[in-house]
Amino acid sequence: MTTQNDSPVEAFKRSTTATVRAMSRRAEVQVGFSSDPPGLSGQRVRVPLPARDLNPVDVAKLRGAADAVALRLRYHDATVHAHRMPLGDAARQAYDALEQARCEALGSRDMAGVAHNLEAALDDRYTRQGLDRVEDRGQVPLAEALRLMAREAMTGAPPPPAAAHAVDLWRPWIEERLGRDMKGLANYAGDQEAYAKAVRRLLADLDMEVGQEADQEEEEDQQTQSSEDENSPESGQTRGQDEDQSESESMASSEMQDSSEAGDSAEEGAGEEGDMEMGEGEGAEEPAGPGQPWRNDANRRNEPDPNAYKAFTTQYDEVVDAADLCDPAELERLRHLLDQQLQHLQGVISKLANRLQRRLMAKQQRSWNFDLEEGILDAARLARVVANPVLPLSFKAEKEMDFRDTVVSLLIDNSGSMRGRPISIAAMSADILARTLERCAVKVEVLGFTTRAWKGGQAREAWVAAGKPPHPGRLNDLRHIVYKAADMPWRRARKNLGLMLREGILKENIDGEALQWAHNRLLGRPEQRRILMVISDGAPVDDSTLSVNAGNYLERHLRQTIEQIETRSPVELVAIGIGHDVTRYYRRAVTIVDAEQLGGTMMNKLAELFDEDDRRGGRRGWR
Repeated sequence: MTTQNDSPVEAFKRSTTATVRAMSRRAEVQVGFSSDPPGLSGQRVRVPLPARDLNPVDVAKLRGAADAVALRLRYHDATVHAHRMPLGDAARQAYDALEQARCEALGSRDMAGVAHNLEAALDDRYTRQGLDRVEDRGQVPLAEALRLMAREAMTGAPPPPAAAHAVDLWRPWIEERLGRDMKGLANYAGDQEAYAKAVRRLLADLDMEVGQEADQEEEEDQQTQSSEDENSPESGQTRGQDEDQSESESMASSEMQDSSEAGDSAEEGAGEEGDMEMGEGEGAEEPAGPGQPWRNDANRRNEPDPNAYKAFTTQYDEVVDAADLCDPAELERLRHLLDQQLQHLQGVISKLANRLQRRLMAKQQRSWNFDLEEGILDAARLARVVANPVLPLSFKAEKEMDFRDTVVSLLIDNSGSMRGRPISIAAMSADILARTLERCAVKVEVLGFTTRAWKGGQAREAWVAAGKPPHPGRLNDLRHIVYKAADMPWRRARKNLGLMLREGILKENIDGEALQWAHNRLLGRPEQRRILMVISDGAPVDDSTLSVNAGNYLERHLRQTIEQIETRSPVELVAIGIGHDVTRYYRRAVTIVDAEQLGGTMMNKLAELFDEDDRRGGRRGWR
């Protein structure tokens, strides 16, 4: 209830809160105002802080952000959404974006004021992302282009001015593959279940990984049709055909078994040197033991293994400094945005950082042995010698410190699934951790890994131009980003960390090669102790690569890389998974369910690593 003592800003906050509750039809919703990006967590809604002057432009942006969240609460069913969720990361992002477009379209149809507010909020969002300055399609997330085209199909509203050119870059490619199917989404907007099915079909037509569920209904229809046919007079003939087919399959299976036994007999002389990993469609044996985690059939032949990990071409890969990916003005704006978000999290993480700093500084404090017969003359004992000359001189010597020169490398997943709160928390945690360790004379480098394009870039185009040869390997262009080099002071690198908040940077994630890159950088460092901390929110995913290779192609390479580092390298490896179980990959790992826990978890894991009692024993050198 508004009172006479309320300021205009407070009155505006009250009216915004009431509007969100009314539009969402949920009286229990709690609305908070902060400098963080707008979002929704359970029954808590986060919207931007209103400007003090309440100018119409900023008011429209804020109301648009609040309306978008309220409409999501009103029209979105999380159970239906999760049931139809695709498998691939790129497909999930597009699926979420298209669902948000549906919710906003339903509100825009009925309320002209809401449509105006949403337009202002979207235009501001895409301006912040820099979509008004893009020149190449690869700089525009496909999910956002699909969202705006779906919005146009359901409401008739063109894309916001800041994103109009970005959508036009994608429009010919999308319309070539989908035709008029995008316009058909308007027919399903009021039914989330039907809409989700239609979206999955669209994503499948775009060669995205949607999983097997899209085909389940067809299988159910076939089963239903089959049961109906069994009740018909022709069912006996159908069953007879099925029996014949089953008999032929049994004969084929018998022939395959005979040929497999013949192949085993031909290789009896090879001995029992070790077991091999089960490959797709091939027989395989179990691992022989430490040092030889797996071995495939190619190890017994002179021909190269077609399933071994490789890149079709590395010509278009790049290792780039963060400052080279963004103009200075944009980098300054992104850093300012990161500083605003740091104010909210500063207290909690700073306390943990101070605790880590005290722990490290305690290990580096000098201590002395006194009353020695030789060493450095102890000036504190001179008065005693002057008072009683018969007493011998007293010497001291510094104790040897256990703390060794150390470098820490933070390797942060810059995939599209990290967009939003996770990447913001990762950037803030890296910023504070770099400052803390620098004060303790511990070198820190901050690295990121992603790809240059969605669904393959120039590497895939080169593969297509070469006639699509089989077993091409990795089919995307890597982009490894150096936000802060180990020898660079934090004050010079602070602006670079803001680049993580630029959404156009976040694309696919190929973890295995990124891990090798970060590890090799550490091997070239002169410090006695080297620590590599990986922060990720999912398994490696690149739709372009996985569409023409085995489904576990990237994951298998990641496991091999981790095994090599953990068993043969002096680098100490630790991983933190955000909502993703990384303990199945890494020996030393922890999984968190909320990005808010990331800062504290990073501090605690580093504290454990610096605790000499918790360190692992001797390790073999890298070979």
